[in-house]
Amino acid sequence: MRRNELREIIAAGESSTVEFKRKFTSGEKIAKEISAFANTKGGLLIIGVDDDKRITGIRSEKEEIAQVEHACAFFIEPVIEPFIEIVEIEYKDVVVAHIAESAEKPHQVVAAPDEPPHKRKVYIRQGEESVTASREMIRILRGQRPDAAPVRLSIGDKERRLFQFLEANKRTTIKEFAHLVNISDRRASQLLVRLVRAGALNIHTNEDKDYYTLI
Repeated sequence: MRRNELREIIAAGESSTVEFKRKFTSGEKIAKEISAFANTKGGLLIIGVDDDKRITGIRSEKEEIAQVEHACAFFIEPVIEPFIEIVEIEYKDVVVAHIAESAEKPHQVVAAPDEPPHKRKVYIRQGEESVTASREMIRILRGQRPDAAPVRLSIGDKERRLFQFLEANKRTTIKEFAHLVNISDRRASQLLVRLVRAGALNIHTNEDKDYYTLI
């Protein structure tokens, strides 16, 4: 990456594909950001830049690179292999970790070596933040893997009523859909996930819960 390119990225600020870190904090926290990028659309983790875009630089490029690689190898499952480079800007070295969108979604953050799989968290990138993925989002991520079974979908009365509701109200949640067509939350979740995987709906995450909209 060229210096001018990095300068433009920093000036634009954090986003769904860019995260600043003043310094390496902990393996788990860095794994959270990296796995969120891999689970979403990829992105850049830039270490040596403060949240206010101030370039602070790093003390040791070898140490910072080793810490990022360790976080990817021991705090993320499946393992992620980032492309890492050092860019000098304003006479300071900055770590730029390029994270590609993964074909092995979902990547989980492993907080401790003996942590059972069902306790591990999955993160996605939402705006400028990395947020915990819901059960529905995790199912959708699994469905994006190349080896995932193709989705089979038939449009019946429930789906038609859902589309009519969304045309009038713009969004819905699992509970709203379940109440609308008089089915369980579990069944509503399954149908909504299937519709997202089929490309008929979008899923959105906020602080409280997921909601769904028409494409």
